[in-house]
Amino acid sequence: MMLPQEIIAAKRDGKPLCEEEIISFIQGLTNGSVSGEQAAAFAMAVYFQKMNLTERVALTEAMRDSGDVLRWDLPGPVLDKHSTGGVGDNVSLMLAPALAVCGAYVPMISGRGLGHTGGTLDKFDAIPGYQTQPDIETLKRVTREVGCAIIGQTGDVAPADKRLYGIRDVTATVESVDLITASILSKKLAAGLEGLVLDVKCGSGAFMDSLPKARELAESLVRVANDAGCRTTALITDMNEPLARAAGNALEMQNAVDFLTGGEIDNRLWDVTVALGAELLANAGLADGPDAGVNMMLDALQSGKAAERFGQMVSALGGPVDFVEKSEDYLEEAPLVAEIYAPKSGFVQAIETKGVGMAVVALGGGRGKSSDPIDYAVGLDWLAGIGQHVDGAQPIARVHARDEAALEEAKRRVIAAYKIGDTVPDETPLIVERIS
Repeated sequence: MMLPQEIIAAKRDGKPLCEEEIISFIQGLTNGSVSGEQAAAFAMAVYFQKMNLTERVALTEAMRDSGDVLRWDLPGPVLDKHSTGGVGDNVSLMLAPALAVCGAYVPMISGRGLGHTGGTLDKFDAIPGYQTQPDIETLKRVTREVGCAIIGQTGDVAPADKRLYGIRDVTATVESVDLITASILSKKLAAGLEGLVLDVKCGSGAFMDSLPKARELAESLVRVANDAGCRTTALITDMNEPLARAAGNALEMQNAVDFLTGGEIDNRLWDVTVALGAELLANAGLADGPDAGVNMMLDALQSGKAAERFGQMVSALGGPVDFVEKSEDYLEEAPLVAEIYAPKSGFVQAIETKGVGMAVVALGGGRGKSSDPIDYAVGLDWLAGIGQHVDGAQPIARVHARDEAALEEAKRRVIAAYKIGDTVPDETPLIVERIS
């Protein structure tokens, strides 16, 4: 058996690691026999020397097996989706209950926001009483009874990932495709999935800001997941503007309720949600191809059944039984609300979407580091999209703030993020590529 320092040295020197070496290192990471310094050195060695496909699969499976791996005995396929993160990306809130209506079971283990991207769990923390960190038995019960449960990573699911992620965050190795792949998939595969769809974001609000980077990550995720036994495809989708017209936890939750109940639906959000759902339903054999999957998603959403299932999930995980009907009574509102106007009239040419996300962080609605508290009430809505005309009567956004100083700072950041011009810009595709 090799010592941790020998495994680090081998990877540092560019040698491929065998499965036994990777398992040994991850076991040491889990039980504490690998030190923080050794874990950091390993992450840096992988960052520079990279891993081949066999190594990526071995690393992913070793991290998956570092804790509980769920086993299911259900009458339908166990499916999930993962997004690489963006601004105004609340797709999971609508997708999970819609899939449940279509006969799938969705144990969705989600994360919190970090940096400029919002986190699904933070949106659910805006609901009074909702348990985002239940035990495994509660996850299993709610998934079985309701068809979906959106929760956070428990200490028993892929604990090696939890430790390595914290080390990557402070050692500038977060961008490693090898480590991103293993981090994302170890948690998803530990949920016992039979099918997975990946929403890999590309653009000014994505971690992968260029198409080649997004494609590299999407191909890595799809190949590793399939080699690990989970049928997986990916869609590369545009994140050059916020996906929903809201960014901020309670605001995105209200946006999702409006979407599910038909009160107000953002077109881009609708298209991505339906496309991802159709992909999963077709892959799992619940639909005879993507077109049939689209029709099933449309029925689940337009009939109101997905909204009903969402309400059942919220109630089953400790939230109010009438949340969908009375969401505005339960979601906290910020004390200050003001519209933001562009300095000149014209058409929205481009949006520095990361800047919009950082405006939410500056308001207190996001985290600079994982330990930062969250203000669930603050954020932005009425966000203008690319191609929209704005002027003295039509704002580019509305800000929800806790105090005047934060409000003015958010206004400054949003105005800086929007480029206004005299012509309507060319349309760009929302779904850029499919990777299978």
